[in-house]
Amino acid sequence: MARAIMLQGTGSDVGKTVLVAGLCRLAANRGLIVRPFKPQNMSNNAAVADDGGEIGRAQWLQSMAARTPSSVHMNPVLLKPQSENGSQIIVQGRVFGQAKGRDYQRLKPQLLGAVLSSFEKVAAGADLVIVEGAGSPAEINLRAGDIANMGFATQAGVPVVLVGDIDRGGVIASLVGTHTILDDGDRAMIAGYIINKFRGDVSLFDDGIRAIEGFTGWPCFGVVPWLPGAGRLPAEDSVVLERLAKGGAGALKIAVPVLPRIANFDDLDPLRTEPDVELVFVRSGERLPADASLVVLPGSKSTISDLADFRAEGWDRDLQAHARRGGRVIGICGGYQMLGRMVHDPLGIEGRTLEMPGLGLLDVETEMAPEKTVRNSTARSTEYDTPLAGYQIHLGITRGPDCIRPSAIIDGAPDGAISADGRIIGTYLHGLFSSDAYRARLLASFGLSGEQRNYRESVEQALDEVAAELERHLDPRWLAGLLG
Repeated sequence: MARAIMLQGTGSDVGKTVLVAGLCRLAANRGLIVRPFKPQNMSNNAAVADDGGEIGRAQWLQSMAARTPSSVHMNPVLLKPQSENGSQIIVQGRVFGQAKGRDYQRLKPQLLGAVLSSFEKVAAGADLVIVEGAGSPAEINLRAGDIANMGFATQAGVPVVLVGDIDRGGVIASLVGTHTILDDGDRAMIAGYIINKFRGDVSLFDDGIRAIEGFTGWPCFGVVPWLPGAGRLPAEDSVVLERLAKGGAGALKIAVPVLPRIANFDDLDPLRTEPDVELVFVRSGERLPADASLVVLPGSKSTISDLADFRAEGWDRDLQAHARRGGRVIGICGGYQMLGRMVHDPLGIEGRTLEMPGLGLLDVETEMAPEKTVRNSTARSTEYDTPLAGYQIHLGITRGPDCIRPSAIIDGAPDGAISADGRIIGTYLHGLFSSDAYRARLLASFGLSGEQRNYRESVEQALDEVAAELERHLDPRWLAGLLG
Protein backbone atom coordinates (compact mmCIF):
# COMPACT_ATOMS: atom_id res chain seq x y z
CA MET A 1 0.00 0.00 0.00
CA ALA A 2 1.27 3.48 -0.83
CA ARG A 3 2.39 5.77 1.95
CA ALA A 4 -0.05 8.61 2.50
CA ILE A 5 -0.22 11.88 4.40
CA MET A 6 -3.15 14.27 4.69
CA LEU A 7 -2.87 18.04 4.96
CA GLN A 8 -5.77 19.60 6.85
CA GLY A 9 -6.15 23.29 7.62
CA THR A 10 -7.05 25.18 10.76
CA GLY A 11 -9.44 27.04 8.43
CA SER A 12 -10.26 27.58 4.78
CA ASP A 13 -7.77 29.18 2.39
CA VAL A 14 -4.70 28.47 4.53
CA GLY A 15 -2.72 27.34 1.47
CA LYS A 16 -3.29 23.57 1.53
CA THR A 17 -3.75 23.35 -2.24
CA VAL A 18 -0.39 24.95 -3.00
CA LEU A 19 1.42 22.92 -0.34
CA VAL A 20 0.01 19.67 -1.73
CA ALA A 21 1.01 20.71 -5.26
CA GLY A 22 4.50 21.64 -4.07
CA LEU A 23 4.95 18.36 -2.20
CA CYS A 24 3.73 16.44 -5.25
CA ARG A 25 6.30 18.17 -7.43
CA LEU A 26 9.05 17.64 -4.84
CA ALA A 27 8.25 13.91 -4.65
CA ALA A 28 8.06 13.63 -8.45
CA ASN A 29 11.43 15.37 -8.77
CA ARG A 30 12.87 12.69 -6.49
CA GLY A 31 11.58 9.96 -8.79
CA LEU A 32 8.57 8.85 -6.74
CA ILE A 33 5.22 7.85 -8.17
CA VAL A 34 3.08 10.37 -6.29
CA ARG A 35 -0.61 11.18 -6.68
CA PRO A 36 -2.88 13.81 -5.15
CA PHE A 37 -6.25 13.07 -3.58
CA LYS A 38 -9.03 15.22 -2.17
CA PRO A 39 -12.06 13.34 -0.83
CA GLN A 40 -14.48 16.26 -1.14
CA ASN A 41 -14.07 19.61 -2.84
CA MET A 42 -16.43 22.54 -3.16
CA SER A 43 -15.60 24.69 -6.17
CA ASN A 44 -17.02 25.90 -9.45
CA ASN A 45 -13.51 25.79 -10.89
CA ALA A 46 -13.63 22.35 -12.46
CA ALA A 47 -11.48 20.48 -14.94
CA VAL A 48 -12.01 17.47 -17.17
CA ALA A 49 -9.81 14.61 -15.98
CA ASP A 50 -7.75 12.59 -18.42
CA ASP A 51 -10.05 9.60 -17.86
CA GLY A 52 -13.16 11.74 -18.45
CA GLY A 53 -15.48 13.41 -15.95
CA GLU A 54 -15.16 16.43 -13.68
CA ILE A 55 -12.72 17.05 -10.87
CA GLY A 56 -11.71 20.16 -8.98
CA ARG A 57 -9.30 22.35 -10.91
CA ALA A 58 -6.89 22.15 -7.97
CA GLN A 59 -6.59 18.38 -8.27
CA TRP A 60 -5.92 18.79 -11.99
CA LEU A 61 -3.07 21.19 -11.11
CA GLN A 62 -1.78 18.82 -8.42
CA SER A 63 -1.72 15.94 -10.90
CA MET A 64 0.29 18.18 -13.22
CA ALA A 65 2.66 18.86 -10.31
CA ALA A 66 2.94 15.11 -9.74
CA ARG A 67 3.59 14.53 -13.44
CA THR A 68 0.85 11.92 -13.54
CA PRO A 69 -2.39 11.71 -15.54
CA SER A 70 -5.39 13.22 -13.79
CA SER A 71 -8.27 10.96 -12.76
CA VAL A 72 -11.81 11.43 -11.50
CA HIS A 73 -10.75 9.32 -8.50
CA MET A 74 -8.39 12.07 -7.34
CA ASN A 75 -11.47 14.08 -6.33
CA PRO A 76 -14.36 11.64 -5.95
CA VAL A 77 -16.87 14.16 -4.55
CA LEU A 78 -17.11 17.64 -6.09
CA LEU A 79 -19.76 20.11 -4.97
CA LYS A 80 -20.57 22.90 -7.42
CA PRO A 81 -22.64 25.64 -5.76
CA GLN A 82 -25.59 26.82 -7.82
CA SER A 83 -28.39 29.21 -6.94
CA GLU A 84 -31.68 28.26 -5.32
CA ASN A 85 -31.19 24.56 -6.09
CA GLY A 86 -28.22 24.26 -3.73
CA SER A 87 -25.12 22.48 -5.04
CA GLN A 88 -24.70 20.07 -7.89
CA ILE A 89 -23.02 16.89 -6.62
CA ILE A 90 -20.42 15.22 -8.84
CA VAL A 91 -19.39 11.72 -7.74
CA GLN A 92 -16.42 10.06 -9.44
CA GLY A 93 -16.69 12.51 -12.32
CA ARG A 94 -20.41 12.21 -13.05
CA VAL A 95 -23.49 14.15 -11.96
CA PHE A 96 -24.98 12.37 -8.94
CA GLY A 97 -27.70 14.88 -8.12
CA GLN A 98 -28.15 18.15 -6.29
CA ALA A 99 -28.89 19.07 -2.72
CA LYS A 100 -29.05 21.99 -0.34
CA GLY A 101 -26.79 22.15 2.70
CA ARG A 102 -28.84 20.24 5.27
CA ASP A 103 -29.87 17.58 2.76
CA TYR A 104 -26.25 17.08 1.77
CA GLN A 105 -25.21 16.54 5.39
CA ARG A 106 -27.63 13.62 5.51
CA LEU A 107 -26.30 12.32 2.20
CA LYS A 108 -22.59 12.32 3.06
CA PRO A 109 -22.42 8.93 4.81
CA GLN A 110 -23.69 7.32 1.60
CA LEU A 111 -20.73 8.80 -0.28
CA LEU A 112 -18.01 7.49 2.03
CA GLY A 113 -17.86 4.19 0.17
CA ALA A 114 -17.17 5.96 -3.13
CA VAL A 115 -14.50 8.09 -1.45
CA LEU A 116 -12.67 5.09 0.04
CA SER A 117 -12.96 3.14 -3.21
CA SER A 118 -11.44 6.05 -5.16
CA PHE A 119 -8.64 6.38 -2.61
CA GLU A 120 -7.74 2.72 -3.12
CA LYS A 121 -7.62 3.24 -6.88
CA VAL A 122 -5.40 6.32 -6.55
CA ALA A 123 -3.07 4.54 -4.10
CA ALA A 124 -2.72 1.42 -6.27
CA GLY A 125 0.77 1.39 -7.78
CA ALA A 126 1.81 4.67 -6.15
CA ASP A 127 4.70 5.27 -3.78
CA LEU A 128 2.98 8.18 -2.07
CA VAL A 129 -0.47 9.80 -1.94
CA ILE A 130 -0.79 13.35 -0.64
CA VAL A 131 -4.33 14.07 0.52
CA GLU A 132 -5.88 17.50 0.91
CA GLY A 133 -8.65 18.15 3.40
CA ALA A 134 -11.44 20.71 3.04
CA GLY A 135 -12.29 23.52 5.41
CA SER A 136 -11.15 22.53 8.89
CA PRO A 137 -11.43 19.54 11.23
CA ALA A 138 -12.26 22.09 13.94
CA GLU A 139 -15.77 22.35 12.47
CA ILE A 140 -16.92 19.70 14.92
CA ASN A 141 -20.56 20.52 14.18
CA LEU A 142 -19.96 18.77 10.83
CA ARG A 143 -17.98 15.82 12.23
CA ALA A 144 -20.85 13.32 12.11
CA GLY A 145 -20.77 11.72 8.67
CA ASP A 146 -17.66 13.70 7.68
CA ILE A 147 -15.87 12.53 4.54
CA ALA A 148 -13.60 15.53 3.94
CA ASN A 149 -11.31 15.64 6.98
CA MET A 150 -11.09 13.40 10.07
CA GLY A 151 -13.94 11.20 8.88
CA PHE A 152 -11.79 10.18 5.93
CA ALA A 153 -8.48 10.15 7.83
CA THR A 154 -9.74 7.80 10.54
CA GLN A 155 -11.47 5.45 8.09
CA ALA A 156 -8.45 5.28 5.75
CA GLY A 157 -5.83 5.34 8.52
CA VAL A 158 -4.00 8.33 7.04
CA PRO A 159 -1.94 10.52 9.42
CA VAL A 160 -2.68 14.24 9.37
CA VAL A 161 -0.50 17.35 9.24
CA LEU A 162 -2.30 20.54 10.27
CA VAL A 163 -1.61 23.72 8.31
CA GLY A 164 -1.95 27.10 9.98
CA ASP A 165 -1.94 30.43 8.11
CA ILE A 166 0.14 32.94 10.06
CA ASP A 167 -0.56 35.74 7.59
CA ARG A 168 -4.17 36.05 8.73
CA GLY A 169 -3.18 36.24 12.42
CA GLY A 170 -4.09 34.08 15.40
CA VAL A 171 -2.20 31.03 14.20
CA ILE A 172 -1.21 29.91 17.72
CA ALA A 173 -4.83 30.10 18.90
CA SER A 174 -6.09 28.29 15.80
CA LEU A 175 -3.70 25.37 16.28
CA VAL A 176 -4.16 25.14 20.05
CA GLY A 177 -7.91 25.58 19.67
CA THR A 178 -8.07 22.75 17.14
CA HIS A 179 -6.18 20.50 19.57
CA THR A 180 -8.56 21.45 22.36
CA ILE A 181 -11.85 20.70 20.65
CA LEU A 182 -10.97 17.52 18.76
CA ASP A 183 -11.91 14.26 20.44
CA ASP A 184 -9.16 11.86 21.46
CA GLY A 185 -9.46 9.67 18.38
CA ASP A 186 -9.19 12.53 15.93
CA ARG A 187 -6.43 14.25 17.91
CA ALA A 188 -4.39 11.05 17.76
CA MET A 189 -4.38 11.22 13.95
CA ILE A 190 -2.38 14.45 13.92
CA ALA A 191 1.36 13.88 13.46
CA GLY A 192 2.38 17.54 13.55
CA TYR A 193 1.80 20.90 11.92
CA ILE A 194 3.16 23.39 9.37
CA ILE A 195 3.09 27.16 9.68
CA ASN A 196 2.35 28.68 6.27
CA LYS A 197 2.68 32.15 4.64
CA PHE A 198 5.28 33.58 7.06
CA ARG A 199 6.73 36.97 6.19
CA GLY A 200 10.06 38.12 7.60
CA ASP A 201 12.62 36.50 9.92
CA VAL A 202 11.45 32.96 10.70
CA SER A 203 13.46 32.88 13.94
CA LEU A 204 11.04 35.43 15.37
CA PHE A 205 8.49 32.62 15.63
CA ASP A 206 10.70 30.29 17.69
CA ASP A 207 8.84 31.19 20.89
CA GLY A 208 5.56 30.56 19.10
CA ILE A 209 6.67 27.05 18.16
CA ARG A 210 7.64 26.32 21.75
CA ALA A 211 4.26 27.63 22.96
CA ILE A 212 2.32 25.46 20.51
CA GLU A 213 4.32 22.38 21.48
CA GLY A 214 3.71 23.13 25.14
CA PHE A 215 -0.05 23.25 24.65
CA THR A 216 -0.39 20.40 22.14
CA GLY A 217 2.72 18.22 22.18
CA TRP A 218 2.75 18.39 18.36
CA PRO A 219 6.06 18.87 16.55
CA CYS A 220 6.49 21.62 13.97
CA PHE A 221 7.40 20.27 10.53
CA GLY A 222 8.44 23.67 9.22
CA VAL A 223 7.68 27.35 8.82
CA VAL A 224 7.00 28.07 5.16
CA PRO A 225 7.46 31.65 3.94
CA TRP A 226 5.17 33.52 1.63
CA LEU A 227 5.75 31.81 -1.73
CA PRO A 228 6.03 34.17 -4.73
CA GLY A 229 5.63 31.22 -7.11
CA ALA A 230 2.18 30.47 -5.69
CA GLY A 231 0.85 33.66 -7.27
CA ARG A 232 1.64 32.28 -10.72
CA LEU A 233 -0.38 29.11 -10.21
CA PRO A 234 -4.01 28.84 -11.33
CA ALA A 235 -6.32 29.80 -8.49
CA GLU A 236 -8.86 27.28 -7.25
CA ASP A 237 -11.16 29.07 -4.85
CA SER A 238 -13.33 32.11 -5.60
CA VAL A 239 -12.11 33.48 -2.24
CA VAL A 240 -8.98 34.41 -4.18
CA LEU A 241 -10.98 36.82 -6.32
CA GLU A 242 -11.61 38.98 -3.27
CA ARG A 243 -7.87 39.46 -2.87
CA LEU A 244 -6.92 40.04 -6.49
CA ALA A 245 -5.92 43.67 -6.71
CA LYS A 246 -6.19 45.70 -9.87
CA GLY A 247 -3.05 45.09 -11.88
CA GLY A 248 -0.54 47.77 -12.68
CA ALA A 249 -1.33 50.09 -15.53
CA GLY A 250 -0.91 48.28 -18.82
CA ALA A 251 -1.24 49.12 -22.47
CA LEU A 252 -4.42 47.04 -22.70
CA LYS A 253 -7.18 47.14 -20.08
CA ILE A 254 -9.38 44.04 -19.89
CA ALA A 255 -12.43 44.11 -17.61
CA VAL A 256 -13.99 41.02 -16.05
CA PRO A 257 -17.31 41.31 -14.16
CA VAL A 258 -17.15 39.05 -11.10
CA LEU A 259 -20.44 37.18 -11.18
CA PRO A 260 -21.85 35.72 -7.93
CA ARG A 261 -21.66 32.18 -9.34
CA ILE A 262 -18.53 32.66 -11.43
CA ALA A 263 -17.05 29.40 -12.70
CA ASN A 264 -13.71 28.40 -14.15
CA PHE A 265 -12.29 31.89 -13.61
CA ASP A 266 -8.80 30.43 -13.96
CA ASP A 267 -9.50 30.85 -17.69
CA LEU A 268 -8.22 34.39 -17.06
CA ASP A 269 -4.90 33.49 -15.44
CA PRO A 270 -2.89 33.53 -18.69
CA LEU A 271 -4.04 37.12 -19.34
CA ARG A 272 -3.11 38.09 -15.78
CA THR A 273 0.49 37.03 -16.44
CA GLU A 274 0.89 39.20 -19.54
CA PRO A 275 3.05 42.26 -18.69
CA ASP A 276 1.21 44.65 -21.03
CA VAL A 277 -2.26 43.69 -19.80
CA GLU A 278 -4.16 45.35 -16.96
CA LEU A 279 -6.78 42.83 -15.87
CA VAL A 280 -9.51 44.51 -13.84
CA PHE A 281 -11.91 42.35 -11.81
CA VAL A 282 -15.10 44.39 -11.45
CA ARG A 283 -16.95 43.63 -8.24
CA SER A 284 -20.46 44.32 -7.04
CA GLY A 285 -21.13 48.04 -6.72
CA GLU A 286 -18.45 49.00 -9.26
CA ARG A 287 -18.92 50.02 -12.90
CA LEU A 288 -17.37 48.40 -15.93
CA PRO A 289 -14.47 50.76 -16.74
CA ALA A 290 -15.23 52.98 -19.70
CA ASP A 291 -11.62 52.81 -20.89
CA ALA A 292 -11.50 49.00 -21.14
CA SER A 293 -10.76 47.78 -24.65
CA LEU A 294 -12.03 44.24 -23.99
CA VAL A 295 -14.66 42.83 -21.63
CA VAL A 296 -14.54 39.11 -20.86
CA LEU A 297 -17.71 37.46 -19.53
CA PRO A 298 -16.51 34.35 -17.69
CA GLY A 299 -18.25 31.07 -17.07
CA SER A 300 -21.16 30.73 -14.66
CA LYS A 301 -22.63 27.83 -12.70
CA SER A 302 -26.09 29.42 -13.03
CA THR A 303 -26.47 31.48 -16.19
CA ILE A 304 -29.97 32.81 -15.55
CA SER A 305 -29.29 33.86 -11.95
CA ASP A 306 -26.02 35.52 -12.89
CA LEU A 307 -27.70 37.26 -15.81
CA ALA A 308 -30.27 38.73 -13.42
CA ASP A 309 -27.48 39.92 -11.11
CA PHE A 310 -25.57 41.33 -14.08
CA ARG A 311 -28.58 43.53 -14.84
CA ALA A 312 -29.11 44.45 -11.20
CA GLU A 313 -25.55 45.84 -11.11
CA GLY A 314 -26.26 47.96 -14.20
CA TRP A 315 -23.51 46.15 -16.07
CA ASP A 316 -25.86 45.50 -19.00
CA ARG A 317 -25.98 49.26 -19.67
CA ASP A 318 -22.22 49.54 -19.24
CA LEU A 319 -21.68 46.68 -21.68
CA GLN A 320 -24.04 48.19 -24.28
CA ALA A 321 -22.15 51.49 -24.01
CA HIS A 322 -18.86 49.61 -24.35
CA ALA A 323 -20.13 47.94 -27.53
CA ARG A 324 -21.37 51.24 -28.97
CA ARG A 325 -17.88 52.71 -28.47
CA GLY A 326 -16.48 49.89 -30.56
CA GLY A 327 -15.25 47.84 -27.63
CA ARG A 328 -14.83 44.11 -27.95
CA VAL A 329 -16.43 41.34 -25.87
CA ILE A 330 -15.57 37.67 -25.40
CA GLY A 331 -18.04 35.40 -23.60
CA ILE A 332 -16.95 31.96 -22.41
CA CYS A 333 -19.49 29.21 -21.69
CA GLY A 334 -22.13 30.83 -19.43
CA GLY A 335 -20.81 34.22 -20.53
CA TYR A 336 -21.44 33.18 -24.14
CA GLN A 337 -25.00 32.18 -23.27
CA MET A 338 -25.63 35.58 -21.63
CA LEU A 339 -24.56 37.43 -24.78
CA GLY A 340 -27.46 36.01 -26.79
CA ARG A 341 -31.06 37.21 -27.17
CA MET A 342 -32.68 34.70 -24.81
CA VAL A 343 -31.86 31.90 -22.36
CA HIS A 344 -34.57 29.22 -22.03
CA ASP A 345 -34.74 26.69 -19.20
CA PRO A 346 -38.05 24.86 -19.82
CA LEU A 347 -37.21 22.02 -17.40
CA GLY A 348 -36.19 24.35 -14.57
CA ILE A 349 -32.69 22.86 -14.42
CA GLU A 350 -31.24 26.03 -12.91
CA GLY A 351 -34.26 27.03 -10.85
CA ARG A 352 -37.76 28.47 -11.04
CA THR A 353 -37.05 31.13 -13.67
CA LEU A 354 -37.75 29.36 -16.94
CA GLU A 355 -36.46 31.99 -19.34
CA MET A 356 -34.74 35.34 -19.35
CA PRO A 357 -33.77 37.83 -22.06
CA GLY A 358 -30.06 37.88 -22.73
CA LEU A 359 -27.82 40.87 -23.35
CA GLY A 360 -28.61 40.84 -27.08
CA LEU A 361 -25.09 41.33 -28.38
CA LEU A 362 -25.15 38.04 -30.30
CA ASP A 363 -28.04 36.83 -32.45
CA VAL A 364 -28.32 33.44 -30.75
CA GLU A 365 -30.55 31.75 -28.18
CA THR A 366 -29.72 29.04 -25.64
CA GLU A 367 -31.91 26.25 -24.34
CA MET A 368 -30.79 24.42 -21.21
CA ALA A 369 -30.86 20.64 -21.50
CA PRO A 370 -30.32 17.93 -18.88
CA GLU A 371 -27.41 16.25 -20.68
CA LYS A 372 -24.08 17.77 -19.68
CA THR A 373 -21.17 18.13 -22.07
CA VAL A 374 -17.91 17.20 -20.30
CA ARG A 375 -14.82 16.59 -22.42
CA ASN A 376 -11.31 17.69 -23.21
CA SER A 377 -11.08 19.13 -26.69
CA THR A 378 -8.69 20.13 -29.42
CA ALA A 379 -9.79 23.04 -31.56
CA ARG A 380 -8.78 25.74 -33.99
CA SER A 381 -9.62 29.43 -33.88
CA THR A 382 -11.50 30.55 -36.97
CA GLU A 383 -10.59 34.15 -36.18
CA TYR A 384 -6.80 33.72 -36.22
CA ASP A 385 -6.37 30.20 -37.64
CA THR A 386 -4.38 29.16 -34.58
CA PRO A 387 -4.52 25.87 -32.65
CA LEU A 388 -6.51 25.75 -29.43
CA ALA A 389 -6.71 23.19 -26.66
CA GLY A 390 -9.10 23.25 -23.74
CA TYR A 391 -12.17 21.60 -22.33
CA GLN A 392 -15.95 21.88 -22.28
CA ILE A 393 -18.19 21.64 -19.22
CA HIS A 394 -21.65 23.00 -19.90
CA LEU A 395 -25.38 22.47 -20.09
CA GLY A 396 -27.37 23.87 -22.98
CA ILE A 397 -27.45 24.16 -26.74
CA THR A 398 -26.95 27.52 -28.43
CA ARG A 399 -28.27 28.24 -31.91
CA GLY A 400 -28.93 31.28 -34.06
CA PRO A 401 -27.90 33.28 -37.15
CA ASP A 402 -24.55 34.38 -35.68
CA CYS A 403 -23.55 30.71 -35.37
CA ILE A 404 -22.88 30.74 -39.13
CA ARG A 405 -19.69 32.52 -38.07
CA PRO A 406 -18.29 30.05 -35.50
CA SER A 407 -15.50 31.24 -33.26
CA ALA A 408 -13.77 27.86 -33.31
CA ILE A 409 -13.84 24.40 -34.77
CA ILE A 410 -13.84 22.02 -31.79
CA ASP A 411 -13.23 18.31 -32.36
CA GLY A 412 -14.15 18.89 -36.01
CA ALA A 413 -17.47 20.67 -35.31
CA PRO A 414 -18.26 24.41 -35.37
CA ASP A 415 -18.57 26.09 -31.97
CA GLY A 416 -19.63 29.49 -30.76
CA ALA A 417 -20.58 32.60 -32.66
CA ILE A 418 -19.14 35.90 -33.87
CA SER A 419 -21.21 39.02 -34.48
CA ALA A 420 -21.41 40.47 -37.99
CA ASP A 421 -18.95 43.24 -37.10
CA GLY A 422 -16.53 40.75 -35.55
CA ARG A 423 -16.39 42.52 -32.18
CA ILE A 424 -18.53 40.16 -30.09
CA ILE A 425 -17.37 36.55 -29.69
CA GLY A 426 -18.84 33.61 -27.81
CA THR A 427 -17.44 30.12 -27.25
CA TYR A 428 -17.97 27.04 -25.10
CA LEU A 429 -14.22 26.34 -24.99
CA HIS A 430 -12.60 26.82 -21.58
CA GLY A 431 -8.84 27.32 -21.68
CA LEU A 432 -9.04 29.64 -24.67
CA PHE A 433 -6.44 32.08 -23.36
CA SER A 434 -4.05 29.28 -22.34
CA SER A 435 -3.33 28.70 -26.03
CA ASP A 436 -0.18 30.72 -26.54
CA ALA A 437 -0.55 31.39 -30.27
CA TYR A 438 -4.17 32.52 -29.89
CA ARG A 439 -3.36 34.78 -26.94
CA ALA A 440 -0.48 36.36 -28.84
CA ARG A 441 -2.64 37.04 -31.91
CA LEU A 442 -5.45 38.44 -29.73
CA LEU A 443 -3.12 40.87 -27.97
CA ALA A 444 -1.50 41.83 -31.29
CA SER A 445 -4.96 42.75 -32.62
CA PHE A 446 -5.04 45.44 -29.92
CA GLY A 447 -1.68 46.81 -31.01
CA LEU A 448 0.53 44.98 -28.50
CA SER A 449 3.77 43.33 -29.53
CA GLY A 450 2.16 39.94 -29.96
CA GLU A 451 5.18 38.19 -28.43
CA GLN A 452 4.25 34.56 -27.82
CA ARG A 453 4.86 33.40 -24.25
CA ASN A 454 4.65 29.83 -23.03
CA TYR A 455 2.02 29.86 -20.29
CA ARG A 456 2.27 26.15 -19.47
CA GLU A 457 6.03 26.50 -19.03
CA SER A 458 5.51 29.41 -16.60
CA VAL A 459 3.21 27.21 -14.47
CA GLU A 460 5.76 24.37 -14.52
CA GLN A 461 8.48 26.79 -13.39
CA ALA A 462 6.26 28.08 -10.59
CA LEU A 463 5.65 24.52 -9.37
CA ASP A 464 9.39 23.84 -9.34
CA GLU A 465 9.97 27.07 -7.38
CA VAL A 466 7.35 26.12 -4.79
CA ALA A 467 8.85 22.63 -4.46
CA ALA A 468 12.35 24.08 -3.95
CA GLU A 469 11.07 26.44 -1.23
CA LEU A 470 9.36 23.58 0.59
CA GLU A 471 12.53 21.50 0.45
CA ARG A 472 14.41 24.46 1.92
CA HIS A 473 12.00 25.24 4.77
CA LEU A 474 10.38 21.96 5.83
CA ASP A 475 12.00 19.75 8.44
CA PRO A 476 14.48 17.55 6.54
CA ARG A 477 13.91 14.59 8.89
CA TRP A 478 10.17 14.73 8.28
CA LEU A 479 10.72 15.05 4.52
CA ALA A 480 13.11 12.11 4.58
CA GLY A 481 10.48 9.97 6.27
CA LEU A 482 7.80 11.11 3.83
CA LEU A 483 9.82 10.91 0.63
CA GLY A 484 12.39 8.28 1.55
